[in-house]
Amino acid sequence: MDRIFTRIAALVAGFAGQPLTFLLALAIVTSWAVTGPLFSFSDTWQLVINTGTTIVTFLMVFLIQNSQNRDAAAMQAKLDELIRAIADARGQFIGIEHLTDTQIEAIRAKLEHEAEAENGKASADESVERLLDRY
Repeated sequence: MDRIFTRIAALVAGFAGQPLTFLLALAIVTSWAVTGPLFSFSDTWQLVINTGTTIVTFLMVFLIQNSQNRDAAAMQAKLDELIRAIADARGQFIGIEHLTDTQIEAIRAKLEHEAEAENGKASADESVERLLDRY
C-alpha cells in the first residue's frame, strides 16, 4: 500500500507542478467563468467550481504533505550519514529531529553560544544586521 501511494503521489505531484497543468486549470476556470452568463450565474453554476476546487485542494494537501514528509526524511537520513561519516562530528545529533521543539531550540541556542565562544564571531542576528546595513 505504501509503495503504491508513494508512486501515485509522486506522479501526481510531478504532474501538478508542470506549467501545462497550470494552463489546464486556468482554462477550466476561464471556461467556467465564460459560461456564467449562459447559466445565469446560478447556484448550480457556482457549486460546480466550488465543489471541484474544494475536492482538488483537499486531495492535493495530502499529496503535498506526503512529498514534504519524504523529502524531510531523506534529508535527515543524508545529514545523519554525514554526521556518522565525519570523524569530528558529534554522533549525539543523529535523530534529534524526534525531540520536542523546546529541546531542539535549547540545543540550537547552546550550539550558537558555543560557536560564538569558540570562534569569537558575531551571532547570526548581528551578522545579518551588518549585511543589511551594507545595502
